[in-house]
Amino acid sequence: MPLINEWHASLPYIDGEPDAQARAQAEKLISSELSPQSRSTLHPAIPALPESRFTPLVEQELARKEAGLPLTGGIDLSRYEAPEAPDGKATNKEEAAQALQQWREALVKAYTSSSHLSMRHANLSLLEENGKNAWLIGNSQLEDILRSVEKELADTKETVENIHKERKLAQEAGHGELAGLEETWKNGVGATLDVEVAAENLRLQILEQRRQQAQQVAR
Repeated sequence: MPLINEWHASLPYIDGEPDAQARAQAEKLISSELSPQSRSTLHPAIPALPESRFTPLVEQELARKEAGLPLTGGIDLSRYEAPEAPDGKATNKEEAAQALQQWREALVKAYTSSSHLSMRHANLSLLEENGKNAWLIGNSQLEDILRSVEKELADTKETVENIHKERKLAQEAGHGELAGLEETWKNGVGATLDVEVAAENLRLQILEQRRQQAQQVAR
């Protein structure tokens, strides 16, 4: 249901296009009835925008984008790279402990990289095996959606064209009657004006006769 119910009493297939002067006068009348805040204030029938509720991360990203700052952080891809073996030599017990810790960290990184590569290999194998069919099925579904939308658009255009045709035929069929009624109205208004002019002339004649009679009586 629309927020504002509009009803247009125009006859586009009969009425002529208004000239520049008539359009300017109409726009002037419309502007005179609008409040000064009409261009900056929403209509009361338009609901207010809902309050946005974003997560802190989204708000942080929006603030960064608004400030024009470069994108930083994100996923650290270095953990998926092949680690280099520690090259330190241990000469004492403390250095041996540090070297052992470095080897453990390198081993953890190697496990992470190996798991990532194994999962990537499995995903690429599945994509090579089933990706083509999934892609074709997805394209087929998108084509079905496109055909449905195009059919709906064509039906809507046909409905609009039929409405315009019916309105045009109805207006053209009533053009003669409307022209006759308008001519009758003009003649009626003209006759009324003629009567008013004649009545005013008669009133002036009566007043003139009374004035002359009053002058004769005064003599």
